[in-house]
Amino acid sequence: MFELRLMAPEDRVETLSDALDALDALSVSVEDADAQTDAEQALFGEPGLPPPKEGWQRSRVIALFPDEALAKEAASVLVLQDFFEGCEVLGIAPVPEQDWVRLTQSQFAPVEITPEFWIVPTWHEPPGQARQVIRLDPGLAFGTGTHPTTRMCLRWIATQGTLGNQRMLDYGCGSGILAIGAAKFGAADIDAVDIDEAAVSSTRLNAEANGVRLNAGLPEAAKGQYDTVLANILATPLKVLAPLLRSHVKAGGSLVLAGILERQADELKEAYAPYAALEVSDTEDGWILMTARC
Repeated sequence: MFELRLMAPEDRVETLSDALDALDALSVSVEDADAQTDAEQALFGEPGLPPPKEGWQRSRVIALFPDEALAKEAASVLVLQDFFEGCEVLGIAPVPEQDWVRLTQSQFAPVEITPEFWIVPTWHEPPGQARQVIRLDPGLAFGTGTHPTTRMCLRWIATQGTLGNQRMLDYGCGSGILAIGAAKFGAADIDAVDIDEAAVSSTRLNAEANGVRLNAGLPEAAKGQYDTVLANILATPLKVLAPLLRSHVKAGGSLVLAGILERQADELKEAYAPYAALEVSDTEDGWILMTARC
C-alpha cells in the first residue's frame, strides 16, 4: 500500500477529504502538521455534536491507496482542481511492512495510577513496586487506563483506601476498568452497566480475567441506591443523566463524574445544582474529575 501525503489549510480539509474518498482512497486521516511543536493546537469534541473545527490551521492529510499508480493518479487529479489552491502534495511513499500486532502492543505500556497501583497489559510484567494490578488489553470498549478521565477515576478509587464492602455502580462501564478497580479496593456489590452490549461482554471477560466478581448488564440492571456512583462518559450525556445518576446515590454517598473538559465545569455544576453540589476534585491534561457528597 502507498500513502499520499498532502498539506492543507483548515478550510480545505473537508473538501479535500471528500475528494480523496471519491478517488477511492482506502482511508483518509488528518493530523496537526504542527504537532509536538509550540504551535500545536488541541481540538476537543464530543460524539453527536458538530466538530469544533474540520482540521487544524496547517493540516496534514494522509490518504492510503492500494498501489502507487492510484496514489499518483489521485495527486495528479487533485492539483488540477480549484479547491486545491493553498494545498500542497508532500509526497507518495510505500507503507512499510509491519508486524501490526507487535506494533500495537508496543504502544500500550503499563500505566501508573499511583506508585503502587498499575494497569498492565497481559504481554508485560507488572512493575516491581506494583501492589495492586489490573490486567487489561486494548479491546472494543473504551477504557485502558491511558486516558486522563480513566486515570483520574481510578486515582479517586485508590485514594479512598479500602472501599469496605461498599455497593457501587459504574454507569457507562466500557471495558469495566472502573468497576474492576473498585473490586480490587474492596467493593463487594458492584453493578457495571452500559448501553453497548459489546461493552457489557467486554466487562464480563475483563472481570473474569482479573479474578473479580461484578454484575454487568444494560442500564436497566442498575437498581436501587449505591454508596458510590461513578460515570465516566462525556459532559452532554452527564447533564441529561443528572436526575437519574443522583437518584442512585444513597444519602451520604459519593457521586463521581468524568469525561468533562475544564471549560465545562460550570455547565455541570449548574446541571447538577438541584441534586448535588459538584466540585472539581482532580484535573489532568485539560480534563477534570467532579465529585459530590450526597
